[in-house]
Amino acid sequence: MIYFDNSATTRPSPLVIQSVKDCLGDDMFGNPGSLHKLGVKADNAYRAAVSRTAELLGAAGNEIIFTSCATESANTAVNGYMSRNRRSGRTVISTRTEHKATLECLAKLEQSGANVVYVSVGSDGKPDLAEIEKILGMGDCALMCFTLVNNETGSILPIDDIVAIKRRVSPGTAIYLDCVQALGKININLHMTGVDMCSFSGHKIHSLKGVGVLYVRNGCRIDPYILGGGQQSGMRSGTQSLLLAESFKVALEEACDTMEQSYKTVSSINLYLREELRKRGCRILSPDDALPYVLNVAFDSFESETMLHSLEIYDIYVSTVSACSSKAKKVSYVLLECGVDRKTAANAVRLSFSRYNTLDEAEEFISRVDEIYSRFLVRH
Repeated sequence: MIYFDNSATTRPSPLVIQSVKDCLGDDMFGNPGSLHKLGVKADNAYRAAVSRTAELLGAAGNEIIFTSCATESANTAVNGYMSRNRRSGRTVISTRTEHKATLECLAKLEQSGANVVYVSVGSDGKPDLAEIEKILGMGDCALMCFTLVNNETGSILPIDDIVAIKRRVSPGTAIYLDCVQALGKININLHMTGVDMCSFSGHKIHSLKGVGVLYVRNGCRIDPYILGGGQQSGMRSGTQSLLLAESFKVALEEACDTMEQSYKTVSSINLYLREELRKRGCRILSPDDALPYVLNVAFDSFESETMLHSLEIYDIYVSTVSACSSKAKKVSYVLLECGVDRKTAANAVRLSFSRYNTLDEAEEFISRVDEIYSRFLVRH
């Protein structure tokens, strides 16, 4: 099997699987909120997982909130900030290439009276900085919402430039950053980024589905999304899961430990595929400076779903649009916003890699693409 769909999800690493087994042991299943010995042991381990996760992300322990997924983190950040900070303004700046977890929140805010301004993006997927500065200069901007690495194209946000503009023009405006596809692939130091809130997902870094992280900078106030017993300093009620927190921490440690070598390996895979696919008349839709873990490509004469299922015959797995939208069978809205014509976008396939992929797999992929064209394409 060749698995090139790691932006959709990743397989849990062996160390993560072992951590799950350890957390299910006879003396580790206690409720961290219980006062007896089992509860105290679970609570200590949970706090250690929070502390280590914060350390790896360049944050303080009380700035880290474990959630069920990045979607929950995004909803909590965007809705929670606007709910808590009504006097900060009605305007929100974003782009239409954000993940649906952000876009749907913004649509709901618009229905409630917020003024959401979507700045344009270039063919490289980057937002127009002049537009951002102009809107910030008008005042009344409470929040900006962006994605550090786009999940469909790999485009990297110029976050340092955006933070610099914000500090110069509108220092009171908060920034929420979707870091899901960047986690474990590029260095992230939250205190150095200058942003206020960030979302992360475990199953994108070889952890488990069902665990995410929300970062909220100390001093940034938001309303909680889930109410109840007041766990996690009242920011996310519900019994804490040591198993999920530990699995996230272990996966993040592995990702950080292997980041440099993984980046080199994946870069060589990406470069090889770009060169070979261009030779075959394919159009590379990811920008040249995209994160190498994502490669979006349009196959000549093959609609995306046709190519996906043709590759599946050979036990090769890719995706078309984001996994959160794929079953709707729509053309990628991200590509359309970046100026890709609809016909080309309809032929687009996303290849996404992890540290477990190899150059041999990339060579096999090219071989199978050649075979698919030979077997299934009738040229006139």
